[in-house]
Amino acid sequence: MEQIREASLPPDEKVVDIASFFKVFGDPTRLKILFLLEAGELPVSAIVDALGMQQSAISQQLKLLKASRLVRWRKEGRNIFYRLDDDHIARILSLGSEHYEETLN
Repeated sequence: MEQIREASLPPDEKVVDIASFFKVFGDPTRLKILFLLEAGELPVSAIVDALGMQQSAISQQLKLLKASRLVRWRKEGRNIFYRLDDDHIARILSLGSEHYEETLN
């Protein structure tokens, strides 16, 4: 039984990296930003308006999301647009929502 457990465990470095990845999802503001971006690319100003927060607070969260490779950005003139990095992030959000709905029943 001990051999089976050890064989199915990923290496410690991988476990730590995955734990760090999921930790980013643990902040409500970051999750709200990700849910907004699930619908498509948005300028920072639209995210600020939707969440009713200061631009500096949103920018700080976007910086962390960008560093965690959950969002991508592009600049157009003076505007910066953000979108989810890839479809995996949208699927994770969808699975989280699905699991939440199941726990209500």
